[in-house]
Amino acid sequence: MGPGRLNTESQTTRSLKTRRRSLPKLEQSVREEGSPVTTTLRPESGFVEKPASTRLASIDILRGLTMTVMIFVNELAGVKGLPWWNYHMKADVDWMTYVDMVFPFFLFIVGLSMPLAVRARLKRNPSQPALWMHVALRTASLMTLGLILANADDGDASRMIVSPAVWAIVALLGAGLFLNDYGQSKHTTLIRWLRTSGLVLVVVMFAIFRHTPDPGHSSFLGNWIAVGYPEILGLIGYTYFAVSITYIPTRRWLWAPLAWFIAMMTFNALCAAKWITFDDRIPYWFWPFSNGSMAGIMFAGIVTSVIFLGAHRWQTLNQKTLLGLLFGIGALIAGWILTPLGISKIRATPTWSLYSIGAAVLLFTALYWICDVKKKTAWAFFARPAGANTLTTYLLPDLWYYILAAAGIRYFDTHFNYGLPGFVQSVLFTAFILAVAALLTRWKVRLQL
Repeated sequence: MGPGRLNTESQTTRSLKTRRRSLPKLEQSVREEGSPVTTTLRPESGFVEKPASTRLASIDILRGLTMTVMIFVNELAGVKGLPWWNYHMKADVDWMTYVDMVFPFFLFIVGLSMPLAVRARLKRNPSQPALWMHVALRTASLMTLGLILANADDGDASRMIVSPAVWAIVALLGAGLFLNDYGQSKHTTLIRWLRTSGLVLVVVMFAIFRHTPDPGHSSFLGNWIAVGYPEILGLIGYTYFAVSITYIPTRRWLWAPLAWFIAMMTFNALCAAKWITFDDRIPYWFWPFSNGSMAGIMFAGIVTSVIFLGAHRWQTLNQKTLLGLLFGIGALIAGWILTPLGISKIRATPTWSLYSIGAAVLLFTALYWICDVKKKTAWAFFARPAGANTLTTYLLPDLWYYILAAAGIRYFDTHFNYGLPGFVQSVLFTAFILAVAALLTRWKVRLQL
């Protein structure tokens, strides 16, 4: 599997996904659990962790704003007649739009949250095997969700008990029962039964799945679940796994995240320059780092987290802000220098990665100052539920479209899909999904990995 291939959509025609997600559909992040941690320097041990009283508002708001844009651009992908910068750029064009920056923003946010989540988890349970079990289960959960979304539209209704849309609904609801955060409820038996039922539903749905036979496509799994493209969630899960096996063992070294970031971006540039090549027959799961772009973007988030929350000598607001600005501007300059290697999300070029990183770092720096220093957060009321309940919000548009498909409702396939009416419909749909996410959050429906 070549380095850029992970960023491409399957060649299978997917009419439902044409409206649900733009191609290639690489926009999503998952919420890292755990409260933020601030650190203070202590020479003899390096640092002492001190739990903060609240989550960093800037991280949740950045995540929520990114989720809002993701929902909007995925819906807008099915609308024709709009200016070119409202869509993903094609693979053979050296350019990028704001749409191409949504997925890297999510990768960046996963990295931004990772040091906080690792510290919080180790504080609750210092067991290293337990930490690695969490990493493995989290990766497996993301891969499972990704495979559900990647395969649902290819299901063959004549070879399964249910239609593909119903299959997807049941599989997602099963995953929701298993992954839901039930809090500190005393009804442990009921919760155990709900989780077990959810897991059984997912297993049964996977067991009965059969996709439409394609003579031109061969798979060692036959006509069962296709694993060649695990959708956005699967890619993020595997990137999370790749970054975890490099970051966690070296996390105590202050310079390690920056060193890993430079290594990944160097590897990305060497791949783009064709100095390093891969056999296309190598599957993505054999080499989770891909061409270094996705892991590099996630490591950029970790570097940013270290700048603003790490235990180093530059602890004043001005010093941290200066470091953030230098890192963000430096990424933009490096991306400009590497433009001869191409600018493409589809090909995952270093300039695309670095431009996205620079924009994400600078935006987070601004949000940190506005939301956490000045405590001005009321303006982001519409996005905060999505930022705090991201996985649930991410799955809502998919669930909505599968419900429409199962009910045979195809009105929006032929209406409000051109020009200004389509744009307005996309805005209203985004508002609808955010409102549902806020309602589910209030009802304590929260999928947690």
